[in-house]
Amino acid sequence: MAPKLIFNIQLLLGYVAWLLCYSAYIGPRLRAMATADAHRAIATLHSFRFFGLVFVMPGVVGTLPAGFAAPAAWGDLATGVLALLALMTFNSRPLFRLFVIGFNTIGVIDLVLDYYNAVQLDLPSIAGNLGAAYAIPIIYVPILMITHLAAFGLLLGRSSAKVATAA
Repeated sequence: MAPKLIFNIQLLLGYVAWLLCYSAYIGPRLRAMATADAHRAIATLHSFRFFGLVFVMPGVVGTLPAGFAAPAAWGDLATGVLALLALMTFNSRPLFRLFVIGFNTIGVIDLVLDYYNAVQLDLPSIAGNLGAAYAIPIIYVPILMITHLAAFGLLLGRSSAKVATAA
């Protein structure tokens, strides 16, 4: 089977698995929390985005197109730092909200650009060059995108901030 096909199948199945997990476990839990606490949980996940620097770490990945590796690495780092700043400002709600909006906006832009660059540079055909970082787009990126969308839903008020207490 061609590497491009394997990569695309795994990417699709990564989204399917995470959507099922999100629907059954994560989403209901986030909706049961106060909005700020739900954003805090999402920020905690995204605070590990500094790991994306692995795309420019010599010896961890093989040769990747510069048009993919550097933007992906630095976009992840920016998102991770903003998520960390959100966590550090949790008790100052205006700042916290600003950083929540920031890391989610930068994070979605980063992921969309990464997908665009990956398609333009035909990254799926050389996905084996991702080496140890192969798991990032297959396992980690789907839940990142899903939680960014959930965060925007919370910001726009489409999800309840707390579980209704009246019966």
